[in-house]
Amino acid sequence: MGNPLGSGAAGKRRQPSLAQLRAFAAVAEHLHFRDAAAAIGMSQPALSGSVAALEETLGVTLLERTTRKVLLSPAGARLAVRARAVLDEVQALLAEAEAVRAPFTGVLRLGVIPTVAPYLLPTVLGLVHDRYPDLDLQVHEEQTASLLDGLTAGRLDLLLLAVPLGIPGVVELPLFDEDFVLVTPLGHPLGGRSGIAREALRELNLLLLDEGHCLRDQALDICREAGREDVPVTTTAAGLATLVQLVAGGLGCTLLPHTAVRVETSRSEQLRTGSFAEPAPSRRVALAMRAGAARGAEYRELAAALREALRPLPVRVLGAGS
Repeated sequence: MGNPLGSGAAGKRRQPSLAQLRAFAAVAEHLHFRDAAAAIGMSQPALSGSVAALEETLGVTLLERTTRKVLLSPAGARLAVRARAVLDEVQALLAEAEAVRAPFTGVLRLGVIPTVAPYLLPTVLGLVHDRYPDLDLQVHEEQTASLLDGLTAGRLDLLLLAVPLGIPGVVELPLFDEDFVLVTPLGHPLGGRSGIAREALRELNLLLLDEGHCLRDQALDICREAGREDVPVTTTAAGLATLVQLVAGGLGCTLLPHTAVRVETSRSEQLRTGSFAEPAPSRRVALAMRAGAARGAEYRELAAALREALRPLPVRVLGAGS
């Protein structure tokens, strides 16, 4: 007797639908039918039916259902990776078709770090409004690690953050370099001075952002370059606005990127700023995208337009190849 699953039969075997794959991928991610259904906007019975239909189509058990929780079977764990890859490729296909059909239209999900967002977003939003009015820009402010997770998972399309990242599969589009400025309480001996040597950081009571902020890591790197190995952490802040108010209250000094100085120091008359001797400590800000992104040409064009729009700010705009 011949193999019932020979080449002819195999060719007629039913194919999984995208709805089935989407339902299974959601359950694999959340391990909870109600949460998975809410995540993809499907009713719970429809989601359960889609997963059951996929199991029947594939001829394997994907989930181990108990009264308390949902678990992936060994086969389900393997196939969940494949299902997510298929869905990602379909999304990329749709994005590429949209880009070919009408550049700078549709949704662009931009992730921005908190130490950039308040100071650069007015320029970014103004540029998009004036130059790309059909682009639906959606902004997500998160810390660097969360943004990178979102980019690699496909939740975000483009990032605006400090670099270098050194992440395989992520392409950086440099925008500008900006100096750090020392912010001190009124009456501090370094307040208002220019040409401050980096070595002065060795003796300062330096206030930092909470862990997870790249600006905290940059400040610590600058201190190490100045010959300071440790910065005792007695007070931290979740954002630059709070950090600067702590300085105004006399608790210490801090470092601000130049683009943040005007906004943050205007809130108090108890602050002074000082500039460092050349070469001043600085940071580089860039757009970042996935390598091979379907809309990569658009993102490069956006980076070029953004460089020009940023020229009035206290930054050193970079060329595309920097």
